[in-house]
Amino acid sequence: MMEIKQLRSTRRFLALACLSTALIAGSVVTSFAQAALNFRVYSSLPGDDSSAHYIWFTRFQENLNKNEKLKGQIKLNYFANGMLGKEADATQQVRIGAINMMISGTSIWATLVPEIGVLDLGYLFKDYDQVGKTLDGKAGEQLSALMLNKANVMVLGYGYNLGARNVYTKKAIEKPEDLKNLKIRVLPVPNFIATLNHMGAVAIPMPGGEVYSSLQMGVIDGVEHDAPTIYSSKYYEIIKNGTLTRHSFNPLMIAMNKKSFEQIPEALRADVLAAAQEATEYERQQASQKEQEAIKNLEAKGVTFRETDRAYFAQQVQPVWKAFLDQYPDMKPIVDEITAAAPGDKS
Repeated sequence: MMEIKQLRSTRRFLALACLSTALIAGSVVTSFAQAALNFRVYSSLPGDDSSAHYIWFTRFQENLNKNEKLKGQIKLNYFANGMLGKEADATQQVRIGAINMMISGTSIWATLVPEIGVLDLGYLFKDYDQVGKTLDGKAGEQLSALMLNKANVMVLGYGYNLGARNVYTKKAIEKPEDLKNLKIRVLPVPNFIATLNHMGAVAIPMPGGEVYSSLQMGVIDGVEHDAPTIYSSKYYEIIKNGTLTRHSFNPLMIAMNKKSFEQIPEALRADVLAAAQEATEYERQQASQKEQEAIKNLEAKGVTFRETDRAYFAQQVQPVWKAFLDQYPDMKPIVDEITAAAPGDKS
């Protein structure tokens, strides 16, 4: 009789043990299923509202957090100020997936996908409305396909930088010829270098982190950039002249490694893309306002802004267009689509 009781007790113990094991196993499986994806997001600019990158990022993060399906599923780790290395090196890291996402101007991607340099042709765009209209259409689709095929990245959106790129110098530029032989820092990408050279300057490519000290030491005479970056980088402490060349309205690109995107459960991908699209629309709305605020702030710091003969400069850079399209003839339909969408002449 005692043996029967012991047998029953043993069976109950084994049953409870099996149930407990099953519950623990189920809990582990559930925790793995619910574990958040950790994505590293790169930006070369400061992590504040002076940066178009950060404006897009914070809105995207808000969109993920307020979506019940996405909440807690994706953790974004934002690395501002080039904390993960130089921007040109970061493109390679995104390509292989060591960095999951990158927010940057399109220009730097020309180091991997030379055709994307079409967007850096001087005086290609007249305003950001033209940028949005064309990149939301066929031109944007074709460029995104190139990025996927050649750089292994998905383009989640094309935003706007915070205003046109202008030339800022120590010396006043009273007429276009005054730019001749001035050493101007440019992004280290081919069409930016060629554009400034054909405008008459001596283009000096260098990383952003070296610009301030180079201005101080006289290595360069000026820089071309958008007004909010000039303000947030405090270049106004050295350069007091802004010439409204508006030579480039190069767009923002939000690029994500393809395999990183595919880590997102398929049922959630459409929501992630929708969150990115809304963040892009929101960021675009902020761009013009931020530019005007920065120009006023720069004027308050003693920077004088001058208009210039943009039609003259636009003519000077035409050889850059020809050389680029001779090398990449497949880009001509994109150039034609963009120029056809131009607003009335604002030069």
